[in-house]
Amino acid sequence: MAELNLKQIVDKLNTEFIGEHRKLVFWYDDAADFADDIDSMELENAKVYKLTKDNQFYTKYLLEKEDTTTNYLIYAPFPKPPVTENHLEDTMLYSKRFYADMASLLSVDLGIDEKYKPVIEKHIKFFGHKDRLKRFYDLEIENFNEENILTGIMSAVCRTRTNSFDEVIRVLITEDSLTDNKYLAEFAKYDIEGDFWKLCEQQFGFSMDAPNLEKLVITMFVTYADRYIDAEMPKSWKKFISYKSGNIIAFLDNLMNNILYREKYDELSQYVADCLNVSEELSKYEVDTLVDCDSFACVDVLLIRWIVGRLCAEDCLAELDGHSIYDLCGIRAKMHFASKFSFIYEMLDSAYWLVNNARYEAPNGFQKIIDAYVSRDCLIDNHYRVFYLNYDKLENTSEFEELRDLVENIYTNEYLGKLLPKWNEGLLEDDALKQIPLQRNFFSKFVRSTNVRTVVIISDAMRYEVGRQLYERMMDNPKCSATLQPMLSVLPSYTRLGMEALLPHKTLELTDDFREVVDGKYAIDLATRQAVLQSYEPESKCVQFDDIKNLKGLELRDVFTAQSVIYVYHDQIDNTGEHEEDEVFTACEKAIDEIAKLIQKISGSANTYRFIVTADHGFIYKRDKVTASDKIGGMSDASRLVKRRYIVSKEPINEQGVCNIGLGYMLGSDDEKIISYSCSTNVFSVPGGAGLNYVHGGSSPQEMLVPVLDIKMDKGAVETRPAQIMLVSLVQKITNLITSLDFIQSDPVSDVVKKADYKLYFISDNNEKISNENIYIADKRDEDVQKRLFRMRFTFKNKKYDKDRKYYLVAYDESNDVEVFRHEVIMDLAFSDNFGFDL
Repeated sequence: MAELNLKQIVDKLNTEFIGEHRKLVFWYDDAADFADDIDSMELENAKVYKLTKDNQFYTKYLLEKEDTTTNYLIYAPFPKPPVTENHLEDTMLYSKRFYADMASLLSVDLGIDEKYKPVIEKHIKFFGHKDRLKRFYDLEIENFNEENILTGIMSAVCRTRTNSFDEVIRVLITEDSLTDNKYLAEFAKYDIEGDFWKLCEQQFGFSMDAPNLEKLVITMFVTYADRYIDAEMPKSWKKFISYKSGNIIAFLDNLMNNILYREKYDELSQYVADCLNVSEELSKYEVDTLVDCDSFACVDVLLIRWIVGRLCAEDCLAELDGHSIYDLCGIRAKMHFASKFSFIYEMLDSAYWLVNNARYEAPNGFQKIIDAYVSRDCLIDNHYRVFYLNYDKLENTSEFEELRDLVENIYTNEYLGKLLPKWNEGLLEDDALKQIPLQRNFFSKFVRSTNVRTVVIISDAMRYEVGRQLYERMMDNPKCSATLQPMLSVLPSYTRLGMEALLPHKTLELTDDFREVVDGKYAIDLATRQAVLQSYEPESKCVQFDDIKNLKGLELRDVFTAQSVIYVYHDQIDNTGEHEEDEVFTACEKAIDEIAKLIQKISGSANTYRFIVTADHGFIYKRDKVTASDKIGGMSDASRLVKRRYIVSKEPINEQGVCNIGLGYMLGSDDEKIISYSCSTNVFSVPGGAGLNYVHGGSSPQEMLVPVLDIKMDKGAVETRPAQIMLVSLVQKITNLITSLDFIQSDPVSDVVKKADYKLYFISDNNEKISNENIYIADKRDEDVQKRLFRMRFTFKNKKYDKDRKYYLVAYDESNDVEVFRHEVIMDLAFSDNFGFDL
């Protein structure tokens, strides 16, 4: 700006020295604003002479005796002396005065109307520094009025990128403390603090004696709460309720939903909550009045306590403001404080499911049990798993322990306690093994007849409900088609026997010395399993998941090239369950994620599009420790294979709670040995006390029903989503015909986030386009959020805008012309026409 002012001054001075007659021009620069620039000034038809307070006599001699022909600009970096002290007063009688005050120059340069010049003069101190001046110019303010000038000064102080009072407020309350605020101190320095508080009243209805930022923030949050709490505010809060609630709500909504500032919103919310003792005050309210309030985190605490209380009372019909517990969990999990509480709401949602099944009754008949389990009962296992996944995230479980005890009791006694005896009655039915695909027939039923390359992923201990969750995830990909059905594992339901049953074979045996043999071979490792597989399918191989998960495209393609069948062995769940049993539910989530990503990777890099996901067995997990009454003792015998959930021997075990079935019947052989197994969740007593919460090997839907997930991927199919963009600038009002706004690309482009093209523009409520259209290609790959910020300039139609109508910034995905976001604004533009002349 200084350079622009100097050029303007030079141009103006050059006009003063036009003509043939000699001219002298005196410039008294009262504040020495241009003292640093005068030496670089070059005039076309005059010399620059610097006057000091001590060289007046010499100056008079120079101008009137020594050089009487040259044009001179006499520059004095001080005020004009009084007449009695000014020895050049008579010379000035035939000379000219030049005025170049900063306010005048700024007004001319920026196109500010003369009537607003006093605003510039009042705050001239602000404009006295090049950096501040540049920041003001960079705001590109177009239609100047007093409010825009003042907001511009504040915006420049706060270093915002747009001239926006909302942005000024945002910087003040998010980038420094509410007390001793450095920006507010600068406002005072440049004499705009009073103007700031006037604008706060104008914009947000905030008017208080001795205003400060703390009171402003409290006013905002109390006003916001007042809108969404369906009850009268506490008496002590009423003075903070603003009559301009709409502007405050819009501002706080923008702040809480902005990816850059949402954490600061949380801090401010907690600050206000502490100042007003919000938690104690709101605890006095009827809870149903708080359902829609998103101002304070303590609202969620109060709602969660209510839900826990209703669940512990087994009151599943309870409602708040017309919302069931299930609906309430879903609603609150999508609100602002979900980042803190969503896992608790997910936990409570699962608890609700389980409490709703407190009076569970199992069907009669093996087929009906299987049908019920596949369609609904497996969800009870799923919700039990999800409950503990989230329960284990709690830092303090004291308020949830009663609910946990209830969940555990319902799952163990009401559900498993009723289901397992019925299941084991059904398993003994004459035609039980004819009602469902058998694991020992897996290869012939699902793999042999394929005419395309097939990848069989065997996830050790993936029970049916986990496979169902993987199925739901895969079906979210529109380029994936899949079917899911249950398969009955072998009994005993353990790894070595289950893995051999999944191989092609003619015979499957458990020898008298308890070795697992397939077609006479002891196939318990990768090499021996591959040998069995290749004896039926020469173009095949077996690989470990861990050996291929990190392979790149060409390396991965080499594994699958020229193969018809590939068995991939995945051991996330069982390995965790055997060593860290309380982490097995977390391992299930990780297994789902690993397998989904592997399928996407193989289909995208290895020209392979058919996958079958299955398991060798499932598992039972209960959180409460196994007690002595849960153990069946006295079974140890050298002639028996005794494990926690089964016994294999030549004679049946005739004990209460123990069922017996022929090993040959289960394996499809003439083996006469007997499998004895608990018909409940009880375990056999074996040496060592570890590993009793996570068990398998026995007979239950959780252990024996495994998923067969048949997946077909379209060529090139990768589950992706477009990179999203969001508005960063906090803007409610458009005041310039040319306005720049800041946006952010929410996520970096990656293998799952694809590049997207967007068009952005402003429209009226009747879809009239009122601005230019900007195109943005969201293709940034930077992990750093700041590097994904971008700015766009919008030029608006110069027309009259109705403040009572609605106007919007909209963004459309160019690939499908679908609107991706809409932001409402107020159009507050001064209309300047040209009276019908196209000038």
